[in-house]
Amino acid sequence: MLASNPIHETALVSSNVEIGADVYIGPYCTIEEGVRIGVGCRFESHVVVEGPTIIGDNNHFFPFCTIGSQPQDLKYEGESTLLVIGASNVFREYVNINRGTAGGGGETRIGDHCYFLVNAHVAHDCTLGNHVMMANAATLGGHVVIEDYGTVGAFSGVHPFCRVGTHGWVGGYSVVTKDVLPYSKTVTPRDTKSYGVNTLGLKRRGFSSEKIESIGNAFRLLLQSKLNTSQAVEAIRERVEGVEAERIVEFIEKSHRGIIK
Repeated sequence: MLASNPIHETALVSSNVEIGADVYIGPYCTIEEGVRIGVGCRFESHVVVEGPTIIGDNNHFFPFCTIGSQPQDLKYEGESTLLVIGASNVFREYVNINRGTAGGGGETRIGDHCYFLVNAHVAHDCTLGNHVMMANAATLGGHVVIEDYGTVGAFSGVHPFCRVGTHGWVGGYSVVTKDVLPYSKTVTPRDTKSYGVNTLGLKRRGFSSEKIESIGNAFRLLLQSKLNTSQAVEAIRERVEGVEAERIVEFIEKSHRGIIK
């Protein structure tokens, strides 16, 4: 632990914590043993971090976050598991991130440049890519995968073992029990339904009109034709060009829970 780091006198920091340069730890924070913190991180007041947890550079934790806490899984029996957080993420108030379980691979992993709004929850053994956004009170069950640029709207729940594909957008108050297609916008009170391409989100992220058109062609075959899913996949493979269409096909073929159509 570097003495030059500003640590508030009321903070409780274990002697078995590795802290990089330019880290701020605010009032009443608790950093337990087995935690490694990269450079430039900031912990506002009342943040609790349990280990083993590895935190990358330039992460920002707002008050009352609980990071690296024990998994909420009845099968967990105190075994040593891990949380790994990348760089430049923001964790707003009351965000809760659990470590992994032995039965699920032993690790929860978060990428870079993610944004977690108030009360968001990431359960054990989840894997989140880069630029993921979870809105207020969005909840992931265990073993969920959110690919790069995936968004989960406010008060939405994602069932364990589900996936949200790259650039997939889940609207608020949704209940997700199957995989969310890449590049899609999906809203479900309970009657799970995909509403097609996340056009606005893709435009904001610099997708060309040609790429969006290719994605739209794939979605029309998948969602609007009379083909079943297997037939639609073959039709996309034969008729639609582009990396994005290939990713959609690959995502469907790897799905274990089925996809939202």
